[in-house]
Order: sequence, then structure tokens, then C-alpha cells
Amino acid sequence: MRGYGKECVFGPLFKLLEVTFELLVPLVVARIVDEGIAQGNTGEVLGLGALLVAFGAAGLASAVTAQYFAAKAAAGFAAAMRHDLFAHVQRLSFSDLDAIGASTIITRLTSDVNQIQTGVNLVLRLVLRSPFVVFGAMIMAFVVDARAALVFAVTIPVLAVVVAVIMLISIPLYRGVQNRLDRITTLTRENLAGVRVIRAFRRERAEREAFEEAADSLTRAQLFVGRISALMNPLTYAIVNIGIAVLIWSGAVRVDAGLLTQGAVIALVNYFSQILVELVKMANLVITVTKALACNRRVKQILAVEPQPSTTVSAANAPAAEKLPSAERPFIEFDHVSLTYRGAQAPALEDICLTVRRGQTIGVIGGTGSGKSSLVNLIPRFYEASQGTLSVDGTPVGAWPLAELRALTGMVPQRAMLFNGTIAENLRWGNASASSADLKQALEVAQALDFVEKLPEGLNAPIAQGGSNLSGGQRQRLTIARALVRRPRILVLDDSASALDYATDARLRRALRELDPSMTVFIVSQRTASVRFADQIVVLEDGRMAGIGTHEELLASCPVYQEIYASQFGQDALEKSQAEARGTAPQAMAAAGAALPATGRKGA
Repeated sequence: MRGYGKECVFGPLFKLLEVTFELLVPLVVARIVDEGIAQGNTGEVLGLGALLVAFGAAGLASAVTAQYFAAKAAAGFAAAMRHDLFAHVQRLSFSDLDAIGASTIITRLTSDVNQIQTGVNLVLRLVLRSPFVVFGAMIMAFVVDARAALVFAVTIPVLAVVVAVIMLISIPLYRGVQNRLDRITTLTRENLAGVRVIRAFRRERAEREAFEEAADSLTRAQLFVGRISALMNPLTYAIVNIGIAVLIWSGAVRVDAGLLTQGAVIALVNYFSQILVELVKMANLVITVTKALACNRRVKQILAVEPQPSTTVSAANAPAAEKLPSAERPFIEFDHVSLTYRGAQAPALEDICLTVRRGQTIGVIGGTGSGKSSLVNLIPRFYEASQGTLSVDGTPVGAWPLAELRALTGMVPQRAMLFNGTIAENLRWGNASASSADLKQALEVAQALDFVEKLPEGLNAPIAQGGSNLSGGQRQRLTIARALVRRPRILVLDDSASALDYATDARLRRALRELDPSMTVFIVSQRTASVRFADQIVVLEDGRMAGIGTHEELLASCPVYQEIYASQFGQDALEKSQAEARGTAPQAMAAAGAALPATGRKGA
């Protein structure tokens, strides 16, 4: 609420001013009855009637002013909360985002914040108004007649107990309703994202049934808590009407005895009516605030997730690197690195040892689930290593400021993700100040310039959300170009050429080698053809290194690599390549086997 102090003060104050005018109305009405109508004094009636109109106009002006301030504060508060929540989510690690879930975050940012905004608005308008009216009416009733006002003293505590009990029951139930809404959001998001898969496997009926079950569960929960909340109005009406009946009966007896005037009875009934109206408002306020409190707890759960610490250590204060020339010093080094995802039963990577020189091309190959993406995701610290040390340019990645470390890296993720906008806008994600010449050079290296130039708008051609108006190969080439625009020192291609044909893939790799000899490239692929010309090839199996070396060395020494190669080119091609490899580098193969870490020699 910082920045909205004035609104938070003036909103309730103008509401109290409105209430003050309302509380004076029954006294004026009593005087009209007792001094005007009863005595036939028309002038008194007209004068007091004009006073009632003035009170009404002043109350209306106060209410509108209070509403303006309350709405401004609530809208600003919600905007600030969304901003802070989104900024906090941006700081969370991939592990945190995996644990929370995208659908949960979306619900928190939209539905939950909207409920809290409504709650803040009503609180600023009614949290002081309603109690002030209730207790003010009771005090004014004692001013009119203390004995008759005892009915108020009994009725109001009973009403307070009813409201408190219903609120205590409703709060946890509304929290459960919002959790069921998370499930609805998850199913909707999955169905929209995977509609092609659902239709391909003819799972429409099953998905409809799952959605209907979740929707029915949400409906049942809402009906249950709605029935409890709905008790508020009839119970308060019943209690207040009983009080009014008692008041009229006792007032009639005292008026007949000459102890009380008719105007005083009317004033007391008016005060009871004001209490009834305010309690109806209070009931709605309680229901809304109950929802807002439940939503607030859910938002706090996200804000309570502590982001993994991002160091602010500068390069000057970073741990000293080895005293070796830059060309000789390992540029990237995995020293017995292991990674276990949060909640996983087994490590995704185990005891990885790998040394990479500047300007080398490293191929990473293995079966599905072998840990290829996990390995390269450690470099920009998308995930933190569970054990061991990963160093970049002689400095552990934990000592690098995240912004600097990721500025070194150009990531092409496994899933080609483009954003709504133009081709140029998507490419400038890599470098906001890149010129058109820079963009075209990146497109040329990524083998995308030919199809971009054929588009009528060229670089200004529109891209739909997720790149849905492009083919899979076009999306992949644009994401590669986006990474190249920033001229990274480390380029990671995470299975980003899977949709490209072999000829385009080969041209891409050749262009990358010619672009910048000092750029270190990681090529993650399931194709041996994509990694065969790499300086080193890392073979992963179940998160462990099954082999490391050149293409020829692995053909001769690594059964896992041999199996992958044979599955793609056939057994005859494998035997022929092995024969060629045996005649070219027997000594190098022996050296590679000796250099393999003890944990990775199995099958090497």
C-alpha cells in the first residue's frame, strides 16, 4: 500500500462523514413526527425536510469521494502486488518453478490477486463504516431512550457471534475452493497446449471427463461453502427482525403509558434498520474478505519461496583462476559434478568429469533421459549442481554474477519457443541493439535467411504466439539465430536441430565453425551425424559418462556409442567405420580410454 497513504486515510474518513449524516437522519425524523406532524406545524416539517435533503446530498458526495479513493488504492495495490509477484517469479530457479507449477502461478497472478483487490476495496469502504454505524446507532438509541436501547445491547453481540462463527468456518473452505481452481487451470492449460496430441490419440472423451470431474469437484466445494456463507443474511435478518419486534412491542406499551413519544419509537426502528442494512453489507464484506484472506495466503506461499542466492561478486573479487595462459587454461570444467532434481529418487547426473578448452566443439549424445539437457543446463546455472564443482574460465559458476554468466551464454533450448511479434523483435531478444546487418548475419549462419527473405515483410514478418505460424524447422533456425545475435562465448544447442534435414544440419555446423573460432559450442543431439566432427563427444547413459573422445575413438571403444551409430546407419556401416577408425588413431583411442574417469569407464 506504499504510495497510497492518502487514499487509505481519506477513503475511510469520507465514509465516516457519510455515516455521520446517516446517523443524524432518525433524530430529524423523530422531530418531524413529534414537533411537526403531531402539532400540525407545517413550517417545521418543511424546514426539517430540507435539512434531510441536505444530509442526503452531503452523504452522497461523501460516499462518491470515498469510493474514488478506495478504488484508486485497491487498483494500485493490486498492480503493485502483480508486479512484485511477477518479479519474484522471475527470480525463482527452474527447480522452484518445477515444484510450484505454471498453472499455480497463473492462478495466483490473476484470480487470487483480483480477489485480494476486491477485498482491499471493500475493507477501505466498509471496515470502519459498518462497525461505526452499528455501534453509533446503538449509542444514538441510548441517547433517544436508554431503556428501549437495551434491546440493541443484546442483539449486537449475538450478531457478532454469528458473523465470527461463519467466517471461521468459511476461510479454510474458500482456500480449498481456490486449490481446486488451480486444478481447473492446469487441465485447461494442458489441453490447450497439447490439443494436437490429444486429438492424435483420440483422448478427447477422457480429457473431457477429467475436466468435468475437476469442474464438478470445484462446483461442489463452491456450493458447500456458498451455503454456509448464505446463512449470514437470513440469520442476521432474523435476529434483527426479532429485535425490531421486541422494540415495537415494548415501545408501544411505553408510548401508551406516556413514557415515550411516537417519534422516538420511529427513530429507534430506523436505527435498527440501519444496523440491519450494515450487517447485510458486513456479511458481504466478511465473505469477500474471507476469500481475499485465503487468496492472500496462497500469494504469500509464492512470495515465501526464497530464490536461490544470486551472488553479486564482481569478476575482480571472484576467486583467482589458475595461473595459466588463457589458451591453455580449461574454459569449462566439470569436476565430479552430480545433479539430483528436487523430489527425485535418483540423480539425473552422477560424477561427471569433463574439461573443455576455449573454442572447442563438444558433442553430447545419449538415449532419451540420459541427462544430456541436464548437463548443459548447469552451465548458465539454470539448475545448481548437487555435488562437485563446475567452473567457467577458472571461476566456479557460483561465484559468477548470474547476469554476467548468462551474458556469456547463448542458449537454444530443446523446445523452440518464439514470442508474439515480428522476426526482428524475436531476434533482438539476444541483443536489443543489434542492427539489421547483425540480424541477417545471424540468420545466414542459422540457415534461416533464405526463408525469411522470401516472406513479403522480411524481418518485419509477424510471428504468432509460440511461433505457431512457422514449421518446426523454421522455429528451430530462428531460435538458433536469436542466440547467435548476442555473439556468445558459449553456445549451447540443446537438440535444436532435430527438425532439420541432414544437409541443413551439416551447413549449420560448418557455418558455426567459421563464425567465431573462439566460441565454445555444445551440441546436444541424438544424431551421431550431428556430433561426429566435434572435438570431444560425451556419451551419457543413465546420467553417467559411458565414454568420451572423438567419433573414431568412440566407435572403437564405446559400446553405447556403437549401438547409437548402428541404430542410425546400420551394422554394416558401423563395422566399416570401426575398421577405418582402427587404422587411423589406435594410440589416440588408448589415450582417451585412459583419460576417462574411473566412474565413466564402464563400457568405454
